[in-house]
Amino acid sequence: MRKLKDIRPLEFREDFLFVINQLKLPHELQWVKLSNLEDYEKAIKDMVVRGAPLIGIVGAYGFYQGIKEGIPAQEAYQRLKNTRPTAVNLFWALDRMLNFYLKYKEDSDILRKLLKEAQRIELEDYHANRMIGGYGEVLIPDNSNILTHCNTGALATAGWGTALGIIRSAWENGKDITVYVDETRPYLQGSRLTAWELLEEGIPHYIITDSSAGFLMSKGVINVVVVGADRITVNGDVANKIGTYSLSVLAKYHNIPFYVAAPTSTFDLSLENGKDIPIEERKEEEVKNCHCCPVAPKESKALNYSFDITPAENITAIITEKGIIDRPNREKILKFFGRK
Repeated sequence: MRKLKDIRPLEFREDFLFVINQLKLPHELQWVKLSNLEDYEKAIKDMVVRGAPLIGIVGAYGFYQGIKEGIPAQEAYQRLKNTRPTAVNLFWALDRMLNFYLKYKEDSDILRKLLKEAQRIELEDYHANRMIGGYGEVLIPDNSNILTHCNTGALATAGWGTALGIIRSAWENGKDITVYVDETRPYLQGSRLTAWELLEEGIPHYIITDSSAGFLMSKGVINVVVVGADRITVNGDVANKIGTYSLSVLAKYHNIPFYVAAPTSTFDLSLENGKDIPIEERKEEEVKNCHCCPVAPKESKALNYSFDITPAENITAIITEKGIIDRPNREKILKFFGRK
């Protein structure tokens, strides 16, 4: 068994949350102190922190910070909820914190209890990721070439990661694998963040342009695709980083397994299908620049959807901390959650 590093993107100390500034990676490892609720809002909006599970955790700590500042609970909840619209983990964590507050708000030690709840959410996510890794790595054959998209690793979670956590677990357990990392324009979460994590762990990898994935599949280079998720509906449709849908179509055409890794907190059983998921559209400047370098005429218009929808029929399996949903559909997902 190989020994891996324990990369963690956040640390709570001195009654403040410190987070890795993911805008600075891979060239600088900078920690940022979140001192007030406004800092939390800005960190999530500006993608200093990103990744569905992580922004949920940071949102939980942000709610604690807001109550500590004397901000009304509903206001703190709504301000944090308004930061980003697609990843349901943020809403899940904020709902949990608000309900916890309403239950114990008359207690004299409510702040201590809120902090413990936020820390519990963080710890639960880390252990969920290790479980996802355990379930998922069984599906990864030895000597595999794995394609992954965006960043779904320690930097996107409390640690270890979801899709990248499966890759970590496979490597930890001695499997010889090579990872093909989509650069993931326009924010380059693949080439900047996933590649950085893989380099830290010593996992063999290649960075590829987003547009070369199909060609590599056609050449038989790619054996399996593993991606994360920002929201999963009751029928199994998945919202994930823009470009995921295209990969699912290519994988289906080339008969390559296409796996989605996500904790159960990513499921939104109130939504019937992917058409109901709000898709974040960010500033066009992110498309017209490549990591702060202008690459397009100033006068040109650009579209910048952050996510797309992958239909359930393109997904081989969804891997969670509670098990695997093979060929997901409405009936299987409801049964998985113990609902009719």
